[in-house]
Amino acid sequence: MKHHRQGIPFLAPALPLLALCLVSTDLHAGFVFQETDLVSDIAGRAAVTDPNLVNPWGISRNPTGPWWVSNGATGTSTLYNGNTGTPVPLVVSIPNPSGGMAAPTGQVFNGGSGFNADRFIFASEDGLISGWRGSLGSTAETLFNRSDVGAIYKGVAIGTVGADTYLYAADFHNNRIDAFSSSGMSSLTGNFMDPTLPSGYGVFNVQNIGNQLYVTYAQQDANAEDDVAGAGLGFVSVFTLNGDFVRRFASNGPLNAPWGVAMAPAGFGDFGGNLIVGNFGDGLLNVFDTSGNFVDSLRGWNGDPLAIDGLWGIGFGNNGAAGPSDDLFFAAGLDDETHGLFGRLTAVPVPEPGTTTAGAALLLLCAGTWYARRRGAKPASGTS
Repeated sequence: MKHHRQGIPFLAPALPLLALCLVSTDLHAGFVFQETDLVSDIAGRAAVTDPNLVNPWGISRNPTGPWWVSNGATGTSTLYNGNTGTPVPLVVSIPNPSGGMAAPTGQVFNGGSGFNADRFIFASEDGLISGWRGSLGSTAETLFNRSDVGAIYKGVAIGTVGADTYLYAADFHNNRIDAFSSSGMSSLTGNFMDPTLPSGYGVFNVQNIGNQLYVTYAQQDANAEDDVAGAGLGFVSVFTLNGDFVRRFASNGPLNAPWGVAMAPAGFGDFGGNLIVGNFGDGLLNVFDTSGNFVDSLRGWNGDPLAIDGLWGIGFGNNGAAGPSDDLFFAAGLDDETHGLFGRLTAVPVPEPGTTTAGAALLLLCAGTWYARRRGAKPASGTS
């Protein structure tokens, strides 16, 4: 005990300088976003190689579990730990009405008892909505089939109105949102129509954020089956869960076949509380404030906007098996959707110019002061 009491006076003169040093090294000029590639079907492209991960679209998770990813080119959904990329040993096959390989797109977690209590719900370009629960093993079941009307579902969301839970499916081909009720009887009052949407656009994706539906639109090709990429080709509109139009959130500008949508948490660098909209067309992740004003694009260390080839789904972790809640996870169909990537983006503070050097110098001075006091010598004044 006597040894510890004597040590405190030796350190005391250095404490104010040490505090100054720690404050100085914490100054930063903003944030950049560091990409970590977790999983790919291309050997050596990411930390983990998984041949099932080809053209991954939607990603979802439960409050504590790992990420579920829809693989459009293998007809499967695979599961990954968001911290390491380690696959969970379960590969779920998605059904196809024709019996061939399905083309799953968006997906969503279902925490309620509706839709057979299936925990994960999948949309597919085959016009099916399917679901999975533990007792189904490795195969999802068909919940709704709209292939007879040519539905091409690119995304799906979930929400509750009154006593009913609804699935909202984005039918790109017919430019409509199909709402499926857990009770089988829909009581929704709206028609999910944006009255000023130009012709030639289709519903590309739908996301429930704060109990409002954010709907993205992309230009349709000649057959109304796939999107047409191009600068300014996109819209985002907001609807109530009843299907009533609220407002146009964003038009043209930085939008380019927008698909992924996520609300940033407070810890996401300088952009907490803003909406992140990911473009499939050019891979940019654009930031909008809650009024729909464009703020910036997420940028890397070189100061240029990050562009992720074939960018699809985006979402934040859960501080559990899906990784940090301040990290933005993404799925992408690389090389014209012939390969896949699952990864995350982390906000990293950029030091103010000069603070790194100054902080290092102060740390050395603090250490020197402490050492001199310990030795009983007069600290150096810093002048000759």
